[in-house]
Amino acid sequence: MINTHQFREGLRDGIPIASGYFAVAFSLGIAARNAGLTPLQGFLASLLNNASAGEYIGFTMIAAGASLAEIALLTIIANARYLLMSCALSQKLAPDTPLRHRILLGFDLTDELFGISIARKGFLNPVYTYGAMCVAIPGWSIGTYCGIVAGNVLPVRIVSALSVALYGMFLAIIIPPAKSNRILAACIAFSFAASFAAARLPLFTSISSGTMTILLTIAIAGAAALLFPIDSRPRPDKTEENPS
Repeated sequence: MINTHQFREGLRDGIPIASGYFAVAFSLGIAARNAGLTPLQGFLASLLNNASAGEYIGFTMIAAGASLAEIALLTIIANARYLLMSCALSQKLAPDTPLRHRILLGFDLTDELFGISIARKGFLNPVYTYGAMCVAIPGWSIGTYCGIVAGNVLPVRIVSALSVALYGMFLAIIIPPAKSNRILAACIAFSFAASFAAARLPLFTSISSGTMTILLTIAIAGAAALLFPIDSRPRPDKTEENPS
């Protein structure tokens, strides 16, 4: 049976994510409009591909007249970090979690949904993430739709200011667990410093931000796993029952 309590919690936690998505997707919709997409086309694009960097690259290449193969290849590269997130999240699921739930979770695994899902105590109930998806996905899709409709009516400064909400949401995800785990807090601080340095050192300027994120994630997470290994997997919480 579906755990309605878990689903409601997911809906609750997904509301701030949806609001942040709407603001970011609104500016993304302006890029989609400049590429010649209709509001319906932009809505469907965001509904099936919830990734800001991947979609922006796709819209930019559509505007440049790139081939479908080129668009697909660059979108895969831009979204490659989700492969790492999927592997990490799979360790959070109970061993008997059905394959259909694993596939559905992987379909709409975004940075923010990953953050709230991985922070759950015990094994993750996929129904919780489904609840968050039910509000996050429409927020992203509708934001793109509205951005295309609005076009360039709003000043650029206002549109840019709206995207700041997403950074605040990231902080809300990482600060609570960091307060209770000094190792995690140190890893987060080091990640900030490493990302800042990589973005400014001449040696790394030729590497895309997506690729750099993947490299830093592997290096920092690998080092933390070697230096501070976890003895055993977390025990499932009584409220984290798996759906059938």
